[in-house]
Amino acid sequence: MRNELAHEGSAFINFRHYTFRDARSPAFRWVDVKCLRIPAAPAGDAGLLAALVRHEQFRDDYAGGGVVREGLRHGPYWVKAVTPDAYVAVGRQESDHILRTWANQCEEVPADLAADLRREVFDRLAAADRIYCLSELGDGAIHDWGGVHGDFHEFVLIDRSAERITLLVAADD
Repeated sequence: MRNELAHEGSAFINFRHYTFRDARSPAFRWVDVKCLRIPAAPAGDAGLLAALVRHEQFRDDYAGGGVVREGLRHGPYWVKAVTPDAYVAVGRQESDHILRTWANQCEEVPADLAADLRREVFDRLAAADRIYCLSELGDGAIHDWGGVHGDFHEFVLIDRSAERITLLVAADD
């Protein structure tokens, strides 16, 4: 794909910034949302996924280091292990269920967190034309300290009407 994706912006929702009824609720749970503009040249989903895994915003270990332009890690995996074929198409209901179950596993999230999740996560899921989920890549793909995440859910949302691809990571660490 000649014209690459352009990073538009990001959002980070850290559950520790919200007040839960139960003090033991997840303080180490968070959602990272990266939005990228789809280029004017038309591309199929496989081409968009390939452009995403090449993009510098993809090089994020999600363990406090942030995006590293020449980084070798993506979440718990080596970047080289994540290919467009590692993503499987999932339905809107399935992805919504996975994320709601993950977010509410200890208790129902507070109303202000629910509003932020709706705006940054669930509204984007509802608008997406296609949703892809990163498959489990196996032990050989996990980098040297990749076991820091308890749960790691990754979705790629393609919204052609908004000309946007969104990388959505929800994890515990």
